[in-house]
Amino acid sequence: MSCAISHSVSLKPFNTFGLDVRAEHYAELAEPADLPALLAATPAPTLWLGGGSNILFTRDVPGLVVRLALKGVRIARDDGDSVVVEAAAGENWHRFVRRTLEHGWYGLENLSLIPGTVGASPVQNIGAYGVEVKDSIEQVVCADLSAGGREVVLSNEACRFGYRDSIFKHAAGANLLVTAVRFRLAREPRTTTGYGDIAGELARMGRTNPTPLDVSDAVMRIRAAKLPDPATLGNAGSFFKNPIVANAVADDLASRFPGLVRYPAGEEHSKLAAGWLIDQAGLKGYRDGDAGVHTRQALVLVNYGRATGADIARLAGKVRNTVFERYGVALEAEPVIL
Repeated sequence: MSCAISHSVSLKPFNTFGLDVRAEHYAELAEPADLPALLAATPAPTLWLGGGSNILFTRDVPGLVVRLALKGVRIARDDGDSVVVEAAAGENWHRFVRRTLEHGWYGLENLSLIPGTVGASPVQNIGAYGVEVKDSIEQVVCADLSAGGREVVLSNEACRFGYRDSIFKHAAGANLLVTAVRFRLAREPRTTTGYGDIAGELARMGRTNPTPLDVSDAVMRIRAAKLPDPATLGNAGSFFKNPIVANAVADDLASRFPGLVRYPAGEEHSKLAAGWLIDQAGLKGYRDGDAGVHTRQALVLVNYGRATGADIARLAGKVRNTVFERYGVALEAEPVIL
C-alpha cells in the first residue's frame, strides 16, 4: 500500500472551521488502487474526509481518518451538443467549475465559489442561486466499502436527490464512497439569472447579454461580498438549511412578520430564508466568545480564532432555539456535527 498511515495528526488544515482536533490515525487516498488495502488495514477507516467544508468537529477522532485526494478530470463521452465530464472526488469544486466554463462546458456556473470537493457535491446536493448540482449530474461513481471497494455506478435517479439531500446521507448509501462524479454539461449557454442578486450584479458589471462565465463572475462577487473566506475566518459556509414549510404556515408567518422572505417549493410548500429568520431574531453579529454569527450573513457561523467545535455547536443550539421560539420553525444544520 503506497498511502502511509500516520498517527496523532492535527486536522486543523483539513477543516474550514480551523478546529485543532486530532485524528488518532490518518492517511490520504490518492490512488484508487490503494483502496482495497486501506479497507483491510488495521485500524479500518472510521471517517472519510473531503475538503472539510461541511463538518464540525467537537472532539478528537478515534480510529483512522482518510482524506480523499483522488485527482483527475476527463471527458467520458462527447455527444456533440453536450459533453459528459468525469471529475475525481478530490478535485477542488470551484476550480473544477471554472475549468468547465473555460472549456465551453456549461451548467455549473451558478455553483461557483462553493467550498469543498467534487466528491462532496452529490452527497449534499449542493445548490445556489436557483440551481442544484443534481441538475447536471449524470452518474456518480462509488466504491462499495462493504464489498472491498468494488465499483458501483449510480444513475441520477438512483442517487435519490432532494433538497440538500441524497442517498449518501442515509442508511441505503452508508457504505458507498463517492470516488468520481460524471456531469452532463451543455455546449449551448443557457444562463439562470433570475434568482437572488445575480441580475443586479450583472447590471452593475455592465453585462446586458451575459455569458455563463459572466454569471460565474457575478456569483463570485456576490459570495465574496457576503461570505467570509475560510482562510481568514473559520466557517463552513451556510450553517443552516432553508426550512421548507406548508404554504399555510408560510402565509401565517407572512401575516405576522412583514417582509418574510419565502420561495415556492412545489405546489403545497414554501422555502423560508433561514438567514432572514436568524437576522430578524436579532442574532446577526451575535458573539459568544470566539464563536459568532457573521456580521454580514446571519446564515454563517464563524470561528474568530479560538472557538472549539463544542463552542460553535452550542451557538448553533442557541440560534435554533431562538428561531423556534420566535417563529415556531425548526432549523436543521447543513454540516455534519461529529
